[in-house]
Amino acid sequence: MNSFNAIEISKLNKTYRNGIVALKNINLTIKSGSFFGLLGLNGAGKSTLIGIISSLIIPGDGDIKLMGYNLRNETSFAKKNIGVVPQESNLNNFEKCRVIIRNQGRFYGLPRRMANQKTDELLKMVGLWDKRNKISNDLSGGMKRRLMIARALIHNPKLLILDEPTAGVDVEIRKIMWNMLKNLNKQGMTILLTTHYLEEAQTLCKELAIIHKGEIIKHESTKNLLHRLNSKLFTLHLKEPLSKKNLYIKEFSIKKINDMTLKVIIRKNQNISNLINKLQEYNILIQDISVPSNQLELIFTDILSEKYGENNE
Repeated sequence: MNSFNAIEISKLNKTYRNGIVALKNINLTIKSGSFFGLLGLNGAGKSTLIGIISSLIIPGDGDIKLMGYNLRNETSFAKKNIGVVPQESNLNNFEKCRVIIRNQGRFYGLPRRMANQKTDELLKMVGLWDKRNKISNDLSGGMKRRLMIARALIHNPKLLILDEPTAGVDVEIRKIMWNMLKNLNKQGMTILLTTHYLEEAQTLCKELAIIHKGEIIKHESTKNLLHRLNSKLFTLHLKEPLSKKNLYIKEFSIKKINDMTLKVIIRKNQNISNLINKLQEYNILIQDISVPSNQLELIFTDILSEKYGENNE
């Protein structure tokens, strides 16, 4: 593993010409080999930060190093070490898949034979070998995403940046992409991911930073964030349909999903057994209890509530 960090950002600010302050004093270090997640609501500053790291947006004050290179005065060296998968498709709609990847390799200086060989390897890796001679316009949304990942990998970057890579992709394709990204990270590639899918961040990322209103308000390991969880979400499956339109039990947060399902939030100082006993008093019997895999939603809400007193439901 490299001795330097993959990304070092110090005192980074960005204000657009219209006066909108997008980033405020961002300090962020991402270790080489990390799978790092950047979370935030729409307008939080994620896309601006990714745009600056990718050299698509001019930074304001502050310093940025990528794989040891200063982005301001060693731009070409820094850019050679990164691959970028943007949120929106920027493929040439009328070029064949194989040509799109090969041309990207040639752009980065790969000899023709090497570019051809690497292109074929990547098409097989992302499951698009049988689509190699199709134009990108004929691909589904999930296939386009995978093609963009393959294109970003053609020059063997040490850092892969993915901005909402699975947005709009169905669950099956999303899991295929997750496995592919996990394998790349196991091989030593540093991955920076922005996502709206908190389950995705929880499944893939070892570290997380939460950005809100242009500021990094939390940066911890995913494990530590989960350990700090002040509440837990449970799904209660009922034995019989619930006739009550709304169910209110003091001290417990309960949401009726349908006649057979309730969702409840249990705080640290509460016990789900007490809730079950209360429900039995209303003749509501529980068939089964499950814990959704995605608990980061609660952490995100708790952190914003602690820092700003905001309710983001």
